[in-house]
Amino acid sequence: MGSLRLTADGAHGLFRAGMTDASDLPGLLAAIAAGDRAALRAVYERQSVRLFGVANAILRDRDAAADAIQDAFLKVARRAGQFDPARGNAEAWLGGIVRHAALDIIRARGREVPTDDPAFGDQPVAPEAEERLAATEEGRRLQECLSALEPRNRDGIVLAFVHGLSHPQIADRLGLPLGTVKSWIRRGLLALRECLA
Repeated sequence: MGSLRLTADGAHGLFRAGMTDASDLPGLLAAIAAGDRAALRAVYERQSVRLFGVANAILRDRDAAADAIQDAFLKVARRAGQFDPARGNAEAWLGGIVRHAALDIIRARGREVPTDDPAFGDQPVAPEAEERLAATEEGRRLQECLSALEPRNRDGIVLAFVHGLSHPQIADRLGLPLGTVKSWIRRGLLALRECLA
C-alpha cells in the first residue's frame, strides 16, 4: 500500500466514535470519497486480510493476489463516491472490486483460473457429473460455448442457472448494480443461444 501514501489524519475521529466493525464501512467509504486518506488506511487495515483471501482464492498465487489488492485499493480510493448503501453492503462492494481486479490479472495472463471458494458460487462439480456431461456431444458443445463467453457473462449465467442464485443475490454477491447483472446475464444468454444454434 506504499504507493497510496496513506496518512493518519481524519479517520482518527471515526475510531474515537467507535467505528470498529463492518457496519462502519459506509461511513469510511464516504470519508474516502471526501479525500480522507486515513479512512482509506482504516478500510485497508480492517478488510485487507479478508480481501486478500478473496483474491488468492481466485488467482491461487499470493504475489498476484497482492497485486490485485493494490489495484483494488487504488480503485477504492478513486471510486469510493460510487458506493451506494441502498444497492448493497460495503463488504460486498469491496469484494466485487477485488474480484474484478483479480479477474483483470487473469485476463492479462490470457487464462482463467476457477476457484473452489463457495463464496463465489464456483463450487466444483462432482467429477462423475462433469465426466457424464463431457461424454455427450451436447455437453461438449455447451462447455465450448460457455468458454467462449466473456467471463462476466459466463459468471452471471453459472451463478444463476447452475447455483440457482436470483439476480439480486448475484448483484449482492458481486457488489454490482442489479441492472448491470441482468444485462450481463441477458447478453450472455443471447450469445450462448447463438453459439448453440
